[in-house]
Amino acid sequence: MTSTRRRSSVTIADVASRAGVSTSTASLAFRTTGSITDRTRARILSAAGELGYAGPNPVARSLKSGRTGIVGVVVAESIRRAFQSPVTIATMDGLSEELDALDVGQLLVPGRIGAGASSSRLLDSMPVDAVVFLARGEQFDDLLPGLRARRIPMVGIEGPHADDIVLVGIDDDRGAAELARHVRSLGHTGVGVVMRTTRLGASAPAGQVVPIAFELEAIANRTIRGRLAATAEVFPDAVRVEAGGRDLEAGEAAAARLLDVARPPTALLAQNDLLAAGALRAAAARGLDVPRDLTITGFDGADLPWLDRRLTTVEQPLRERGRVAGRLVSELLQGGSPGGVVLPVSFRAGDTAGPVATSWPTSREGRSAR
Repeated sequence: MTSTRRRSSVTIADVASRAGVSTSTASLAFRTTGSITDRTRARILSAAGELGYAGPNPVARSLKSGRTGIVGVVVAESIRRAFQSPVTIATMDGLSEELDALDVGQLLVPGRIGAGASSSRLLDSMPVDAVVFLARGEQFDDLLPGLRARRIPMVGIEGPHADDIVLVGIDDDRGAAELARHVRSLGHTGVGVVMRTTRLGASAPAGQVVPIAFELEAIANRTIRGRLAATAEVFPDAVRVEAGGRDLEAGEAAAARLLDVARPPTALLAQNDLLAAGALRAAAARGLDVPRDLTITGFDGADLPWLDRRLTTVEQPLRERGRVAGRLVSELLQGGSPGGVVLPVSFRAGDTAGPVATSWPTSREGRSAR
């Protein structure tokens, strides 16, 4: 047998014979688990190199072991848009840290809101050992039947909500309530909420200003519904507007709708930090000083290094929720039955919230005459 022997004809038994070990011992050199010494592993790999043997066929190995070594990671929208989100990036960073330690690959799958059928076909055809839903959203419901039929373990970060999905929850309701109470302590009573649900279950069209409790039960996204309910407990007369997106532009447009009404709010509570940054743009375009003329708050505590303000917001443990999801995947792959986890949030005071302006008129006519 020579080193020029064709790779397709070399077997693990040939490598074992060259290395002077049993076939089962030789196979351990190509795994991340198993008890062999470093010296024996080096001898086996050296023999494999001499014979041109790169390792067991991955398809055959997965059929034999029942494992692919791949975890599917489903993001809310397209892959490109997902990685424009600082929340997604931070969460993925924590998740990858844990999954890398498991020595498994990560396969990103777009959730494709509004096109669940195509995403379902895509995911159903992929060999995966487990699936992590990286962001909240009942838009993933169409993906679940196929995964259940294949008995694929599932972990969700803030959703989807189902008995067979191990959930990493966040104490959003408490965070929203604490933030609202802080704004109320500053004297604000006229409050507007800039929100983004999903196209599934949105109870009001984008850009329409409605009372905060308007058809609240129709919002399918439990996280946003819970935050709104907690805010409504503090500000029952608040109004809200659906942004139609999660980015700066959507936040700016939605805030503009609230600021251009006859009697605009004195405080805007945005449901993520990018929407809040967009609201800051809308305020600046109208010559409003934040926080002297207008209070603006966010949610998430995302890393926005380009923002020259420190947002008043609620900080989620973004990387930690990814790490926890990764650890839950590990438990599931080992045959465990872990329970869900709820992580705490913390209020963060910034420089975008202040007392109600006593000398600044709240009417549009008064503002233009200022």
